[in-house]
Amino acid sequence: MKSNEILEYCLKNLKGTVLVSSWGEKGIFYNPNNTLKRGVYILTVKEKDGENDKSSNLNRENIYRVNIGVKKETFINMFGEIPKRPSKGCIVDMEYDFSSTNKIIPHPVYAWMGWICCLNPTEKTFDKLKPFIQDAYEYAKEKYQKK
Repeated sequence: MKSNEILEYCLKNLKGTVLVSSWGEKGIFYNPNNTLKRGVYILTVKEKDGENDKSSNLNRENIYRVNIGVKKETFINMFGEIPKRPSKGCIVDMEYDFSSTNKIIPHPVYAWMGWICCLNPTEKTFDKLKPFIQDAYEYAKEKYQKK
């Protein structure tokens, strides 16, 4: 799959979402009628390493990472526990190869917030990601209602 296909899927299937490009990534936010300045994060697609996020080795050719902000309960059900927040410039203390492709794993930096990720998912793996995207969408709507 290409990264733009994932973004298009979200915009088409998640009512009230918008696409925002910033910090070298593209994000899907819940923001019906553009009420908030940005909205509430659902998902991002990152295509290059950042200063504090190099563990996925995104500077490889044609590599991107889908990042999804699921509920912490969902994260715990998947991975057993929420890791501690890493120090600035470090990654979470979890035993994963954060550069491996087509695997649903904790986010190397934001797992402590309940984020998961997948580098270059195939269509089959993207089908497995769809319920997590829906989870993140419902969670974003909950957070939006509190703002």
